[in-house]
Amino acid sequence: MKPDTADKTIMSPLENEDTKLAKDIETTEEATETAEPKVLEEHPTLSEVISETAREDERPQSSKLTLREILGGDILYTQQIRNQIWLILLIAFFAIIYVGNRYGCQKNLIEIDKLNNTLQKTKYKTLAISSELTEICRESNVLNYLKNSPDSALKIPVQPPFIITVPEK
Repeated sequence: MKPDTADKTIMSPLENEDTKLAKDIETTEEATETAEPKVLEEHPTLSEVISETAREDERPQSSKLTLREILGGDILYTQQIRNQIWLILLIAFFAIIYVGNRYGCQKNLIEIDKLNNTLQKTKYKTLAISSELTEICRESNVLNYLKNSPDSALKIPVQPPFIITVPEK
């Protein structure tokens, strides 16, 4: 029986020593009785360690999240993450679709740029050919060609052109 430490009665010095000795004896008896179980508690058996690590219940997550838990993958075992796994997979699926569409769009933009460059070159070439044709078809150049050509039966007209009128019936 332990004496109540909260009781503040006045004791004589002999009673005080007796109670101290009784307390010491009780504490040593308790220490010897509980010494063996403490050793067992400090060193759990192999089956206890395996059952603790292999259990399916999760340990309560601490309030602060550490980098070690994130990098170690412990965060993936929480019940909240397991409940939201389909949402996470849906977001990952949409991210893959987004990246694929962006790649396809960039591919189309590169093709459009190449076609615009080809169109620009073709326009420049057409403009150059058109200006050459206009230069060749000028009246002065045609007349010079006719003068310099010996086999041409065409002559430069001396009379101005006139309009032929056809009466209506």
